[in-house]
Amino acid sequence: MAKSVADFLLQRLRDWDVRTVFGYAGDGINGLLAAWERAGNRPEFVQARHEELAAFEAVGYAKFSGRLGVCAATSGPGAIHLLNGLYDAKLDHVPVVAIVGQTARSAMGGSFQQELDLNSLFKDVASEYLQTVMVPEQLPNVLDRAIRVATTRRTVTAVIVPGDVQELEYRPPSHSFRMVPSSLGVSPGIPVPAEEDLRRAADVLNAGEPVAIQVGQGARGAAREVEQVADVLGAGVSKALLGKDVLSDEPRWVTGANGLLGTRATYDMMQGCDTLLVVGSSFPYSQFLPEFDQARGVQIDIDPTMLGMRYPFEVNLHGDARAVLGALLPMLERKVDRSWRDTIESNTTRWWEVMARRAHVDADPINPERVLHELDALLPDNVMLTADSGSVANWYARHLRIRGRMRGTLSGTLATMCPALPYAVGAKFAHPDRPVIALVGDGTMQMNGINELITIRHYWPRWTDPRLIVGVLNNGDLNQVTWELRAMGGSPSFEASQQLPEFPYAGYARSLGMTGIKVDDPDGVRSAWEQALASDRPCLIEFVTDPNIPPIPPHATWEQAQKTAKALLSGDPDAWRVLTAGVRSKAQEFLPGSGHDR
Repeated sequence: MAKSVADFLLQRLRDWDVRTVFGYAGDGINGLLAAWERAGNRPEFVQARHEELAAFEAVGYAKFSGRLGVCAATSGPGAIHLLNGLYDAKLDHVPVVAIVGQTARSAMGGSFQQELDLNSLFKDVASEYLQTVMVPEQLPNVLDRAIRVATTRRTVTAVIVPGDVQELEYRPPSHSFRMVPSSLGVSPGIPVPAEEDLRRAADVLNAGEPVAIQVGQGARGAAREVEQVADVLGAGVSKALLGKDVLSDEPRWVTGANGLLGTRATYDMMQGCDTLLVVGSSFPYSQFLPEFDQARGVQIDIDPTMLGMRYPFEVNLHGDARAVLGALLPMLERKVDRSWRDTIESNTTRWWEVMARRAHVDADPINPERVLHELDALLPDNVMLTADSGSVANWYARHLRIRGRMRGTLSGTLATMCPALPYAVGAKFAHPDRPVIALVGDGTMQMNGINELITIRHYWPRWTDPRLIVGVLNNGDLNQVTWELRAMGGSPSFEASQQLPEFPYAGYARSLGMTGIKVDDPDGVRSAWEQALASDRPCLIEFVTDPNIPPIPPHATWEQAQKTAKALLSGDPDAWRVLTAGVRSKAQEFLPGSGHDR
């Protein structure tokens, strides 16, 4: 039997060592689906419940495996559904290739069913490389380039294959005019700046006294070098949220997250430093960095287009974090005075004391901070953590400490709802022998998390470690938006938009054959996590939490306080409970031993 274009496409993916493709069927990719059957499902087609979830699964797979993520969808509506997950990949700099069907070439331009201008649809999300395969000879070059660009530029690319082209007999490009041959493989280079630029950066860092370092996901793989530089400079290190798992949180000079979801220890470090080193981070909230005239700055990033942003850096170094830091180290002078480091360590210790106290503030019925605080001490050293957007991201950022081989991620730049559960599925296909914990809100569960549980039920028996634990914070409220209405808009909670209908999350999980636990007593939080971690199958824990526990920023501004007060005085239905909960939470920073008694 002659090899079709679809047969060759799957063969080429195997040649690139693509092992998994996340997708959903449709007649726009029927030729591919038939080829998958002939190929014995290699690479494996993982059936999602929705194309958006397939794209998120590919992103999660790529984030946790360090490999290319691939997703597939039919033409028209299937292609549209991919977009949110693909934008998540693009904005977080994750390599993903989308393979998309299209109507037959003979019908193009004829307003045929499910015909869309896919080039216009994908031209932004796949702006680095987007091509439609019109003849068989075109395929190897288009697919190879899509994979190379996605991998080396850490971005999204898309390959569109019309349905009739999928079924054509494959013919390779010939050695002739207007044919473009191709080949496999890519060996990314490791850029290092010129020595004179390294010396300029070293001079800035050596001249500084209180030095602060911020790392992001671009510093992953350079933990040892970051530790060495921090030790020589006597610096503290904060982490952008996508870089949460770059460094262990065990050393006291690691101050935790920065920004709205950050720690007071990080805020104080940024306010007190005179020199700032940023490694592999495009952290967007400049107001949480030093004042523009306060500190001299050095930035290191492998993406030259991200240099010089967010802060008026004096030296911008284009290069691989590990290689650049390794080259800088011999040029750095050890700081003799360690008082700055001592202050940072003291502030970090006090911050964790405050977090423990805040977790035990009374709530009705459960303080959501306690849910994450109790989990922290129980985390396996090889766990993979995913968190959704919303108020749960606050508690993930502040209460969970990274150690060992832990990994953790969330939708950092797009901050979209709903990636945590499909990320967790992608993580299990990347590492089926490691436990995964997905932390989600009830809004996420009702948007598409309930459907993702079906995918988990379908695939979990094949995972070496069957533990995929879903922690649901059920507060009946779209909580992050409620707090944003109060603190940023000065508006009371609009119940018609914010309140969620009741749903039996734990009961639904049990109906799928998973372990389902509902907890509405704070004393049951720890034992529920312990039961889940000991389970022989996926587990969902539904924690009934108080929506009125405020996600207070590390430094709440007077403007935010004014707007929140205005919202409460304007008829917010939970005004009194919000006020009392907020006072109790904030008070933990002023108790003896907290260090923040000013």
